[in-house]
Amino acid sequence: MQFFRLIAALTVLVAVAACSTKPSKFRTYNGPEVTQVMVYKASRRMELWHHDRLLRVFEVDLGGNPYGHKEREGDRRTPEGNYIIDRRNPNSRFHLSIGLDYPNEADKEHARENGWRPGGDIFIHGRGPQFQNARGNWTDGCIAVSDREMEDIYAMVRNGTPIHISPGPAPMLTASTKPGGGITPARLRFWNR
Repeated sequence: MQFFRLIAALTVLVAVAACSTKPSKFRTYNGPEVTQVMVYKASRRMELWHHDRLLRVFEVDLGGNPYGHKEREGDRRTPEGNYIIDRRNPNSRFHLSIGLDYPNEADKEHARENGWRPGGDIFIHGRGPQFQNARGNWTDGCIAVSDREMEDIYAMVRNGTPIHISPGPAPMLTASTKPGGGITPARLRFWNR
């Protein structure tokens, strides 16, 4: 009889422990490789692409001074141009984050010519516990999404993935460029500018 009580007590403990564990923020992704990240600042939009196939679209928040290219530390601007995803932070205060290789050599040279420090630590990140209710463009130059969206991005985008940040609006999506579709030749020309 004591044996059955012990088994029952252990079963209850295991069940309670299983219910109280927080779901993992680390997700798995088994779909097509993300080969390009596109950000359109004027549209507050980020797209994940596999070659000519649009995989996902996200609404984003930008730096508190969103117009123009980031030139120096503290200007609260989001950079514009071509960069590479080069690092990951699983312990970010913004839930999860992936880093851009900003500043690149051109950014450093421009800052040096003007006697500025170019800044750095530009990431795509979630909101974390402190910024759940932030609205508008609130970052110091980073690209922000919801924590849940960041979990997907963190799983999908690998280090070494190119990212292009455009100051302009996103091109119109046609039926063939909606997530899961292909890309039109006109869109490809715009993309490769």
